[in-house]
Amino acid sequence: MASVAGDDLTGQFAPGRPGKAIRRLRSFPVWRWLILLIVGAYFIVPLYAALRFVGVRSFGKVVHQPGFAAALELSVKLAAITTVLTLALMLPTAVYVQLRLPRLRRLLQGITILPIVIPPVVLIVGVLQVAPAFLKSTPYLLALEYVVLAMPFAYLSFDAGLRAIDLQTLVEASSSLGAGLRTTLWRVLLPNLRASLLSATVLTVALVLGEFTMASLDLYQTFPVWIVNFDQTSGPMSVAASLLALFVTWIFLLAIATIGGRRAQMAPGPQFSVVPVPRDRGESR
Repeated sequence: MASVAGDDLTGQFAPGRPGKAIRRLRSFPVWRWLILLIVGAYFIVPLYAALRFVGVRSFGKVVHQPGFAAALELSVKLAAITTVLTLALMLPTAVYVQLRLPRLRRLLQGITILPIVIPPVVLIVGVLQVAPAFLKSTPYLLALEYVVLAMPFAYLSFDAGLRAIDLQTLVEASSSLGAGLRTTLWRVLLPNLRASLLSATVLTVALVLGEFTMASLDLYQTFPVWIVNFDQTSGPMSVAASLLALFVTWIFLLAIATIGGRRAQMAPGPQFSVVPVPRDRGESR
């Protein structure tokens, strides 16, 4: 009986055995597979129909259209600048509020949600009234506006990540070892906030690559603005441009997620060592 039970437990928990994977697959309800198929068809069927309508050769024609490279380059540049500024502003703010001002966390959450509630047209009109003259003639003003739009997504991502760890203990342990605030933030907190950092980056990049209202009102031809302007000349070519914009965004987000996932897997986990403690001479054995 002991050998049979041992073999059963070994077959159940041994790595590399297909039995456990098969049991998990069987325990997956049928209705979940049905929902996945419906959702997949909802997204894939329109994309396939659009691809059949324009043809694969249309993508090569879109790339060679005037203004395509400049618009895509501007959108990628704005995405990089916005992501760096958003992470540099929101991460220290979230850490400081979690450590020093925990009572104001809900108030700050409400403030960060305001860019979602207020229409972008209202935001851009207010920004154009108070922005300095030297920023109005550069695309960097648009990057600062995108930072405001990305603020809710980044802050809420960092807030959720900070609440999942024991922040106070980590900061106190790092300070007791002589580390400063910058060292603690870079070498202690960031490795524990990889998931939050990755989600904030992905959401910010997706927001910048798909934003149209502020860029059009600022009279900058980003990639979404170029697609809308190009839509007035040719129907099939505009559909091909929209599909290309969707594929480019997917490629960027997939690259960010892949790089972040590989770094998380390559990062060494916590290592522990057992140090023997000598007994006192008077202790009984």
